[in-house]
Amino acid sequence: MAMSTETAMAIKSYQNQAEALVKNYLLADPFIPYTSVLGGIFACKVANDLTQLISTFYIKTYNGLTKIQRIEWNNRGMSTIHAVFITAMSLYFVFWSDLFSDQQHTGIVTLRSSQFSIVGLGVSVGYFFADLGMIVLHYPTLGGKEYVIHHSLSTIAVAYSMLSGEMQLYTYMCLISEVTTPEINMRWYLDTAGLKRSAAYLINGLAIFLAWLVARILLFLYMFHHIYLHYDQVTPSS
Repeated sequence: MAMSTETAMAIKSYQNQAEALVKNYLLADPFIPYTSVLGGIFACKVANDLTQLISTFYIKTYNGLTKIQRIEWNNRGMSTIHAVFITAMSLYFVFWSDLFSDQQHTGIVTLRSSQFSIVGLGVSVGYFFADLGMIVLHYPTLGGKEYVIHHSLSTIAVAYSMLSGEMQLYTYMCLISEVTTPEINMRWYLDTAGLKRSAAYLINGLAIFLAWLVARILLFLYMFHHIYLHYDQVTPSS
């Protein structure tokens, strides 16, 4: 049945209103930080639900777990997806983007930011909010007070960098350390599935060692070297 002219006009009107809402509010510069945080929280909910759905149908071990084990299983799936996302974003901004390049810009490196870099940090803040909420809701099953303190401080630090536009390069450098999260989660998955003596567990252990060596030791040496070279630009923001 052909659509009537009135119906087509009504649909077009609603479409124009939706586009105006997105352009003037959700994607307007002042609202981008808050939109990205909400987007991050929503993405975490989707990731949690997808982990549950996929595991229910394709992971035999999952259905035999206790309720709290399934909650932690889903939560670790969410944290793994966030880790992959923020690691990719961080590597891009630190090593490939021109935003923080000395060859492309002459301004103070600690004060550089862009809409894209703000969105990346906002999504990460959304994740920390979502994960902190899960930890508090199921306290202390998913983590004790050290997890609450860690996530609270991480949320504050990343949110400050996102809202102020300061120190975003070094914030992304620190967030590269999230590359170790998928391997740590995989160790828990394999252990929970009774595969602690498998070759996969051994290979994953080696991956954890290499990831920690690169992301938690060598990378921080690089960051301290970068701070030393840009000390005159770093001190005004400290």
